[in-house]
This record gives sequence, structure tokens and C-alpha cells, in this order.
Amino acid sequence: MHLLEINIEYRVIIGISGMVVLFTSFLIVFIVSQRKKLQYHKELHALHEEQKQYLTEQNALLEKRVEERTRELLLQKNALEKSLTDLNQAQQQLIQKEKMASLGELTAGIAHEIQNPLNFVNNFSDLTKELADELQQELKTGDRDEAIAIAASIIDNMERISHHGKRAGSIVKSMLEHSKGDTGHKEPTDINKLAADCLKLSYNSMVVKNSGFNAAVDTIFDDHIGKIDIIPQAIQRVLVNLFNNAFYAVNEKSNAPGENYKPLVSVATKKGNDNVTITITDNGTGIPPKILDKIFQPFFTTKPTGEGTGLGLSLSYDIIKAHGGDIKAESAADGYTSFIIILPV
Repeated sequence: MHLLEINIEYRVIIGISGMVVLFTSFLIVFIVSQRKKLQYHKELHALHEEQKQYLTEQNALLEKRVEERTRELLLQKNALEKSLTDLNQAQQQLIQKEKMASLGELTAGIAHEIQNPLNFVNNFSDLTKELADELQQELKTGDRDEAIAIAASIIDNMERISHHGKRAGSIVKSMLEHSKGDTGHKEPTDINKLAADCLKLSYNSMVVKNSGFNAAVDTIFDDHIGKIDIIPQAIQRVLVNLFNNAFYAVNEKSNAPGENYKPLVSVATKKGNDNVTITITDNGTGIPPKILDKIFQPFFTTKPTGEGTGLGLSLSYDIIKAHGGDIKAESAADGYTSFIIILPV
């Protein structure tokens, strides 16, 4: 009995010891686990702070780079704006140069045209002075019939002088109308007369610049057109430019060695249902097909350096488009060139 009690106590002690060991082990594991968690959180916090510091530094660096890039872009923007301003100024200067060249062409033609009536005025003035001297002599001698005849001749001469003086005045008026530029307002205009006047002025201008120049001109005007609403100074600039190009082309071909060539420039008008077509054709050097689609581009020219700005056709294109019309070209190298203008009515 006594041995049994000892055995039970021993078992209790062993059980309690096992529980203590188990609890102690659990406590040790728990403490170690908590320490690891604490260490993990410390490391995580340190990593977070490190990343936060890194991000702060990177943000500061990025902001600095953005500021630098912004300054660079601003400088580039200012430089591009200045370049664009300079380009616009240069373009306006070239456009003005083209306009002045067009005016110069007209002025040369007008100067040649005005020379004829001035010659008549000078010749009849000299003749009238001689007749006046003769009249004085006849009046002194008393030859009344001869004096009356001379007086009649003087009156006739004065009428001729007045006629040619008025003709010179109308030519000057035409030049002033062109020199004042575009009014910006459309007005009823006789397109046949405008085309004929521009053809004549352009031809005379070519004669002034090239004394030996000669070319046949042909006009086929549709008399049913009447007047159409256009800005006459603007369309005049287009027509003069096209006629100048046509005469330039036939003159270049005339100066080239080879066949028996007869230069010809023609203009035709035709009334459609809702438009008017103006066709200007020359049998000059022609335009190669590979560049035909480029001729209306700004600054493109087939003329040698110094003989063209490359803006004439570009301005003509813009003017016709501003009228709601269209302009196109047809050509064959060393054959012909036709410019077709279509204006709405």
C-alpha cells in the first residue's frame, strides 16, 4: 500500500514536471516568436523608412529634372516662336517682293503702251506749232482761204492730241488701279476685257525686257459671259503672272537652237452652267510630268536662281481658291502648257 502511494506521487510529480517543461517550452517558443516578430517589424519599419527616404530623394531628383527639362522646352519654344516669326516675316517680304515684281511687270508693259500715245502727242504738237507759224504768215499776207485751211488742220491736230492724251490718261489710271492693291471686295468685272488687257500688258513688258522678242497671240473669248463678281486686282495679278510665265516659256524655246519654231500664246474664256473657265496656253518649253504636281507649292520654281521667287503660282493658287474657284495645269515637256482657271458665277 505504501509503495502504491509513492508510485502515484511519483507519477504526479512526473506529470507536473512534464507540464512545466511543456509550458516552459511553449513560453520559450512564444518569446522567441515575439522577438522575431518584433525584429521583423523593426526591419520592416527600417526598410520602409529607407524606401521613404529613397522615394523622397528620387522625387526631388525627378522634380529637378522636370524643372530643367521645362526650362529647356521653354527655351526651345521661344526659339521656335522666334524662328516662326522670322519665317513669317521672310515670307511676307517674299510675297511683297512677288507683288512688286508683278507691279514691275505691269509698269514695264504700261510704259511701253503709253509710249505710243505720247509719241503721237509729241509729233502732233510739233506739227501744230509749225502750222501755227504758217498761219501767222498767212494772216500777215492776208491769204484768208489758206489761213482757214491751216486753222482747220490745227483743230484736227488738237483733236488728235486730245484723243491720245486721254488714251495715255486711261493707261495711267489702269496702273494706279493695280498699284493700290486688292480692295478685298468683289465687283462686277468684264473678264474678257481684263484678260485682254493683261495679255497686252504682259506682252509689252516682255518686249521691253527682250527687244527682239516676238510671239503670236490668239484670243477666243465667249461673248455670253458678261460681267462676273471678282476682286479685279487679285485676278489681274493671277492673269499677269500666268501670261508672264507663258511668254517666258516661248522666249526660252525661241532662243534654243533647233527647229523652225513659231511661238504662240493664247487665252480662251468659256461660260459654263455655274462657272467661267479661263484657259491660258503656250507652246513653249513645257513642264516635265515629275514636277507638274509641285508647281503650286510655295518657293518652287523652274526658273534659274534670281529670275523667280517661286511664289507667283502659289499666290495665284491662293487667290483663285479664295474666290471659291480652282486652278490646274496641263503640260507636255517641249510641247505645250495650259493653265485652266475655273471661277464660280
